[in-house]
Amino acid sequence: MAEVIYMPKLSDTMTEGVVAAWLKKVGDSVKSGELIAEIETDKATMEFESFFDGVLLHIGVEAGKGAPVNSLLAIIGQAGEDISGLLASAPAVEEKSSPEPTAAPAPVAVPSPAPAPVVPKVAAVTNNDRVYASPLAKKLADEKGIDLQYVAGSGENGRIVKRDVEHYHPHPNGTVVAAGSRSGLTTETFTDEPVTQMRKTIARRLAESKFTAPHFYLTLDIDMDNAIAFRKSVNNVEGYKISFNDIVVKAVALSLRKHPAVNSAWMGDFIRRNQHVHIGVAVAVDEGLLVPVVRFADTKSFMEISGEVKTFAEKAKTKKLQPSDWEGNTFTISNLGMFGIESFTAIVNPPDSCILAVGGIKEVPVVKNGAIVPGNVMKVTLSCDHRVVDGASGAAFLQSFKECMENPVSMLL
Repeated sequence: MAEVIYMPKLSDTMTEGVVAAWLKKVGDSVKSGELIAEIETDKATMEFESFFDGVLLHIGVEAGKGAPVNSLLAIIGQAGEDISGLLASAPAVEEKSSPEPTAAPAPVAVPSPAPAPVVPKVAAVTNNDRVYASPLAKKLADEKGIDLQYVAGSGENGRIVKRDVEHYHPHPNGTVVAAGSRSGLTTETFTDEPVTQMRKTIARRLAESKFTAPHFYLTLDIDMDNAIAFRKSVNNVEGYKISFNDIVVKAVALSLRKHPAVNSAWMGDFIRRNQHVHIGVAVAVDEGLLVPVVRFADTKSFMEISGEVKTFAEKAKTKKLQPSDWEGNTFTISNLGMFGIESFTAIVNPPDSCILAVGGIKEVPVVKNGAIVPGNVMKVTLSCDHRVVDGASGAAFLQSFKECMENPVSMLL
């Protein structure tokens, strides 16, 4: 009666998965729908639930190890059940493990010109009273007996994530001497982190895009005075709350409807002109970057777009995104304005032919009606695949986008 669970195919491009963590151990009871593991795919680290009731009798892939799709992941059955036959018939799989971190070389002491006084030992890392860490990092730290107060975070805004705990090595005696301290010692240290499945895929896909698709870039300044007033007016209505990014998504969607050449994809032997408008919105997560898709964005209201983007952002950070959430984009937006970035260029996200890099709104002097006055400007850069989009087509799209952003009320008509 035992049931074999195989390594699932959790994305369209996934060929193997890495078990980031087991949430159950052999001998534990399992209910259908209960989470049993976290599996790292080429897109994200996703929670995996059981489809069966019973007891976890066997784990086929250890935490931290990888295996191909459809290989034996686990067996669930009744307590004491003989599963030797299932194990014997299961195909042998060579597990692929993530590379172990390379041990850092011993610190090299450089003597100072003169004897230095002894200074008190200082902690290698000392966080504030409140420690920001992901739930998985907290769980792993508790299992390993690691005090997160002394772990450096590499996630967004210094958040401690799983890899920080996995690669944490306390300095001898729990101390470190910083360069330039009165002891006169200088230390050089580093940590080698294994490359996640997601990071491997990002590296491969963007390298292919950058080195096979001839990119060119078009940059434009947008007068944001009307957009600022529009957003403020909308958000003053009870129950309504939109961001500048929501306005950008809507403006891009309506502009793509006018310029189908930009809403196209290079397919090798032909160019696909998409009549539907699916906008990919880049979302940063601890492991890299995800691009959930707002489908038929040109038909949706500002509030509908806002609600979807917020839901996607929350699902991305809690590893709840499903393959259907990130597949099918026809155009991508990457917005770093909230981080104070004035302008940047982005790499085209295949199979799209264009990606729009959106910078922050900056208050600058502008000329209006012959006078220099304060103004609010947002700089955007359109990266284009020249195999599909010509300069004139890209420029025409940006002009339509600019008109929408500078007259946002027109998007309601």
